[in-house]
Amino acid sequence: MTKRAAALCGAAAVVAGMITSIPADASAGSATAPRTTQTAKLSWTKCGTADYPTLQCASLKVPLDHSDPLSERITLALSRVPHTAETYQGPLLVNPGGPGGSGLQMAGFVASSLPKKVAAQYDVIGFDPRGVGASKPALDCKPKHFGPVRVDSLPSTPAMEKANLDRAESFAKACGKKYANLLPYIDTVSAVHDLDSIRSALGAEKINYFGYSYGTYLGAVYGKLYPERVRRLVLDSVVDPDGVWYDDNLGQSYAFNDRHLAFMAWVARHDATYKLGKDPAVVEAKWYAMRKALAEKPAQKKVGASELEDTFLPGGYYNGYWPTLAEAFAAYANNKKEEPLVKAYGNFGAIDAAGDNGYSVYAAVQCRDASWPRDWNQWRKDTWAVHEKAPFMAWSNAWYNAPCAFWPTDSVRPVDVSNDALPPSLLFQATNDAATPYEGGVTVHRELRGSSLVVEEGGGNHGIVLSGNTCLDKHLEAYLADGKVPRGGGEVDAVCKKLPDPKPLSTRVTSTTSQGSTLHGLLGFHG
Repeated sequence: MTKRAAALCGAAAVVAGMITSIPADASAGSATAPRTTQTAKLSWTKCGTADYPTLQCASLKVPLDHSDPLSERITLALSRVPHTAETYQGPLLVNPGGPGGSGLQMAGFVASSLPKKVAAQYDVIGFDPRGVGASKPALDCKPKHFGPVRVDSLPSTPAMEKANLDRAESFAKACGKKYANLLPYIDTVSAVHDLDSIRSALGAEKINYFGYSYGTYLGAVYGKLYPERVRRLVLDSVVDPDGVWYDDNLGQSYAFNDRHLAFMAWVARHDATYKLGKDPAVVEAKWYAMRKALAEKPAQKKVGASELEDTFLPGGYYNGYWPTLAEAFAAYANNKKEEPLVKAYGNFGAIDAAGDNGYSVYAAVQCRDASWPRDWNQWRKDTWAVHEKAPFMAWSNAWYNAPCAFWPTDSVRPVDVSNDALPPSLLFQATNDAATPYEGGVTVHRELRGSSLVVEEGGGNHGIVLSGNTCLDKHLEAYLADGKVPRGGGEVDAVCKKLPDPKPLSTRVTSTTSQGSTLHGLLGFHG
């Protein structure tokens, strides 16, 4: 797939005059985006932070069951950075993914990361989806479900498999007991109807939408159900809708193993710093030796084998974490120093109350959105097959999703997102993305007729726009400014080079990694 994208680079380089445009003027009352009568009154109050001082907040009540307008109401938490320019292009709703990710700070990040002249033309709107964060009620099925030290994720004995399986089943039962009335309505389609309620409350006939990760599926489903209400659609790190969700997670495990191997190779290239070997295979062997040692004796009774996987998984999402992870790895492997590893676990792997909430919503949405095998024998067979070729997180990923084998609600059918009724949409995809592998971007590009796909060749980060790559950002800026999209005439419409890999901490430059770290802190992991 990487070679295929590279081969199209020549075509993408000559499309400067071959663009598709949609009108930039979407001022209130114009023919492009006239206002509609508000169905709810939003009262915005100041809630600025040191990083995002112009942020405003509001709340919106929506039906728990959108098919029954008289059903119980739940509350969505919203945020806004208001437009300041005379030219107003309407609301830009932003979502960081998950499912289960909080989007309130995302509005501030996007508004401050875009060029001022572009951001000033939009009301940038963040929101906590139903069940998440400041929205009410917020789910927390089983607090401290990820508290250390957990049983080793690798079920090398029947007893270990049973312990992991019992843990997954107990989480599903806790959710069912605590939220029996809510779980049938914590799903993507319900969240999409919430998006349209937000649109209506904003008084907008159409919305602009920008989603990362799972937020790409949310946006694609919104486009399917409400195509006439989409003005612009940006999808970054695209979920493959054909694999929702069991098959997508199997594919993830292979891709994360590849990213872990890329990290091992990076460590080997910097042997002068980390002294773990110049051969990636030697470095990898030392990583698995560390895992085995921690399974037998957890570091400071906090980091066992499962916690080690949690700690290093974020490196598969964002290579800006590699230098810190490598230092912790080297300190333990070379000198048996536990403190750097425990600190890294606290920064990257430990789950707090917000993480418990995010996981509860993640499970609720994924388990409800599509059918999962209810026969554990199927999971066991598939996961061992993955583990044989991709051991890094095969079983960790399986246990993360295993509550779906016992979920207390029935599943619904995934939405067919194929669409020929949308305006030109803009997709971004890194060729080596692990969380949402490359094929997802290609698939959605094919299914959204008239869309354009911009590829980061050789890139492995998950969430690539507004992360320091100016080539990618220029495509986003042009699209949000006046609707221009590149046209390459093939599988890929434009190709950007990836950012350089990070340097070890003692030599790294922080100008672009700072923006990338901010973004990936908002996107989180398992998104």
